[in-house]
Amino acid sequence: MVSTPSRITPPRGTDYLSSVENLVGERSPNQQLLPLTAQVNSNDQLTIGGVTVSELVKTYGSPLYILDEEGLRAACRQYREAFKRYYPGEATVLYASKAWNCLAICAIAASEGLGIDVASGGELYTALQAGVQAPRIYFHGNNKSATELAEALDVGCHVVVDNWLELQTLAQLSREQGKTVPILIRLTPGIECHTHEYIRTGHIDSKFGFDPNQIEAVLEGIAQEKSLDFQGFHAHIGSQIFELEPHHDLPAVMVQWFLKAKEIGLSPSVLNVGGGLGIRYTEEDDPPSIEAWVKQVCTAMVTACDRAQIAPPHIICEPGRSLVGSSCITAYTVGSRKAIPNMRTYIAVDGGMSDNARPITYQALYRAVAADRMGEACTETVTLAGKHCESGDILIQQAQFPPLQPGEAIAIFATGAYNYSMASNYNRVTRPAAILVGNGQGQVIIERETYQDLVSCDRLPDRLKSIS
Repeated sequence: MVSTPSRITPPRGTDYLSSVENLVGERSPNQQLLPLTAQVNSNDQLTIGGVTVSELVKTYGSPLYILDEEGLRAACRQYREAFKRYYPGEATVLYASKAWNCLAICAIAASEGLGIDVASGGELYTALQAGVQAPRIYFHGNNKSATELAEALDVGCHVVVDNWLELQTLAQLSREQGKTVPILIRLTPGIECHTHEYIRTGHIDSKFGFDPNQIEAVLEGIAQEKSLDFQGFHAHIGSQIFELEPHHDLPAVMVQWFLKAKEIGLSPSVLNVGGGLGIRYTEEDDPPSIEAWVKQVCTAMVTACDRAQIAPPHIICEPGRSLVGSSCITAYTVGSRKAIPNMRTYIAVDGGMSDNARPITYQALYRAVAADRMGEACTETVTLAGKHCESGDILIQQAQFPPLQPGEAIAIFATGAYNYSMASNYNRVTRPAAILVGNGQGQVIIERETYQDLVSCDRLPDRLKSIS
């Protein structure tokens, strides 16, 4: 459940603004509750990128995803520049696009020098359409179809191989086409971390990756396949992680795999340590900064390589949530109110689990503000409910606001990661639009769906057309 800690005085929306005075680009975006460019104007209204949130709602409707371009770019730069400072070897940062895969975000990440991590044929297609070069794309997934593997082989992206079936299928396809495919092998490192059980991926009991006890058999099989260009290993320990220690332990494990591959006669050059750095959803959250995370990974990798007496390999990391999560808010319009004496008051908004499935799926916690009354005292505690025909469609269990009125705009923070990606048409609700804001302007990057879009793939057999 979401609970806001008690305060001596009622909180205000302005309390959520960063109190740090340094430049926007110097603050770590994942440590902020609001996007880096969030401000309150002279009319007490929340602005992002110099654009008033409620004005965007009037223009584009709601629910509405509002993405701060400067925040996204700052996060990309901080990852890239930190690796330059702390790592003596080659380093590549990939955007884990499952967090939010669309043309504009892939294009922004690529323009900042990042590659793209994809997890389906659709994500691969989107990245390519955004102009990302295939060698800068890494294809993940625990059950890639033969069609998806053929697509990867056809365009020439890297494939992170997850299991025996994939390895065998990819080898067969590459032999048949006379092509060589660059691959990494994913192994489960057996490292636990404190996060939601659904997003822990590094422990041995995981659907992802080869069992590390199979490493010799896997590598010996690869050594026999000339069509497979084995480049190294991939591991990922989970998502929304605030601890640094697991990231300190991972490189030591991976360097041992690296040495094992060399013993078998292979020539690995890459270690991909995954991502997983968390973001701040509530004021209680205290994630490490991007720089602190990168420094930990680099220091641990250099130490492990020194002990093994090998040169630092090409290191790859794959942040997703910490790049885009904190740079987006979702704006809603307030609707009905239901007050149950001595129990709770429900305030309904015009969205819910169809645009943010994380509360009902992960019991995720959020904060929200009245977008046009940022400085007003929050004297009501209400349950913020979605509009869907589902009792569990609750966005925030205990949210604090000034007394809300129907028709006014509210904003929920940190909705850039997995919100649009997991959006649905439940109850045949159209998925929201997304707006990119910066320098006082807003641009549509995803159009709001229409009712016609909802039925565009439906087909009505002729025998049913006469039914009244």
